[in-house]
Amino acid sequence: MIATIVHVARLTRAAYVFAREGVFGLVDPAPFPPAAQLALRLGRMFERPRSDVFLGRVAAALQRIGPSYVKLGQFLATRPDVVGLGMARELERLQDRLPPFPQAEAEAAIAAAFERPLNQTYASFGPAVAAASIAQVHRAEVDQAGQRRLVAVKILRPKVAHSFKVDLDAFRFAARQMEAISEEARRLRLGEVVATLTRSVAMEMDLRLEAAALSEMAQNTADDPDFRVPAIDWDRTSQEVLTMEWIDGISLNDRDKLETSHVDFVDLSRKIMQSFLRHSLRDGFFHADMHPGNLFIEDSGRLVAVDFGIMGRLGTKERRFLAEVLYGFIRRDYHRVAEVHFEAGYVPPHHSVDNFAQALRAIGEPIHNRTAQEISMARLLSLLFEVTALFDMQTRPELLLLQKTMVVAEGVARSFDPRLDIWTTAEPVVREWMERNLGPIGKIEGVVNGANVLGRILAGMPALAGRAVTLLERMDALTRNGLLLSPESIDAVGRSERRHNRWFTAGIWLIGLALVAAVWILR
Repeated sequence: MIATIVHVARLTRAAYVFAREGVFGLVDPAPFPPAAQLALRLGRMFERPRSDVFLGRVAAALQRIGPSYVKLGQFLATRPDVVGLGMARELERLQDRLPPFPQAEAEAAIAAAFERPLNQTYASFGPAVAAASIAQVHRAEVDQAGQRRLVAVKILRPKVAHSFKVDLDAFRFAARQMEAISEEARRLRLGEVVATLTRSVAMEMDLRLEAAALSEMAQNTADDPDFRVPAIDWDRTSQEVLTMEWIDGISLNDRDKLETSHVDFVDLSRKIMQSFLRHSLRDGFFHADMHPGNLFIEDSGRLVAVDFGIMGRLGTKERRFLAEVLYGFIRRDYHRVAEVHFEAGYVPPHHSVDNFAQALRAIGEPIHNRTAQEISMARLLSLLFEVTALFDMQTRPELLLLQKTMVVAEGVARSFDPRLDIWTTAEPVVREWMERNLGPIGKIEGVVNGANVLGRILAGMPALAGRAVTLLERMDALTRNGLLLSPESIDAVGRSERRHNRWFTAGIWLIGLALVAAVWILR
């Protein structure tokens, strides 16, 4: 009961901020039941005057409410299936920047993490150079073989885990209530959305996991001529502290310095796009937050990425799907693109391959009638997902994250070369993957992998047969003796169900009363 009141209070405060920023004015009330339409109209009573029609309202509201809501907005930017394409693009503008927490707290956190004084860990430790909702970064030095080396030190905010836990609990509560009363909320699986966000935040709360992601990408890209990542200092890395190589390159945010340094913008845009595609297709592991602030270019011309809190993964099936779809559109082979969707199991088999190919042609043909700089690969994937929804293609979160990252990477690349031919740039990477994985070598490896899987299955057959016999014996005993429930057990089940229903009804009424009270008090 107390937890319900706390959740309602926190959600009511958030609703008031949304109302003040005019967010409710962006919502079409038509699909909602009468009670929700009334709540939206009441919310608009608090809307403060604004000169703009759309831009910045949601982002401003989320930033006012707090870091957990900023993170929620950034996460929802990767789920256009939930918030819509327009809202997803609005949420991409969110800037996760906050004032740094005090230097003394940062130094105390390091001493506690490594259980020794700060000066025994770092030779020097400077003030924060960047701060976000979960952590902030400091510039420091370490002694190595008698020489000092610059490092970047990322430190979790004090008590950040508790703050996020409270808000995430409120998100879960809201998702449960919405799914209980709304079929649309159940279709969008809001509970699963919150669960995914919770897992993502939990991983960001442990900087050892970010270090592991950085280490994995370093291994994957060790031979890449155009891309690398900072080296990890594992001796100075813990759950709360991450130490890595300091990058002296030029941030892609610093356009003036890039121009002064005579960086080849055309070559830079190629490196951005091909690196992203290579990591997605070849490795199935890509940096999912490739905005300019996370990318640097060194004197050698290599790109360096930082901030590995958000990463994307693609399995073998997803990589093959992506490669064949892109290659099929490049060659205008729409029937093959349609077949790929059915082979991957993304489109139910009761649909017609030919009809689906016809729908894909409606996407592809306009692209081939435009100049190279007008063709957007990210826009293609967006249109593709819109069309596949008509053919009952289920939501694929990993592909949505890929699409969102491709939008960002493509936008950054074109900001340096507006005439970038995305398809010409992508074709070598896609063709290389196709030849390697779908050519003779790939087929031989597929046969070998299939044989290994079959061998493991055959090796496990005796144990599987034994478990099957045991299960059958237990089922036989159960049907022979019967399954009995005592009157006390039946009564206990009934009492539990009635108690659950009472608390659920009380929670719904509390939410309604809290909203009405907020409207009355704050009018």
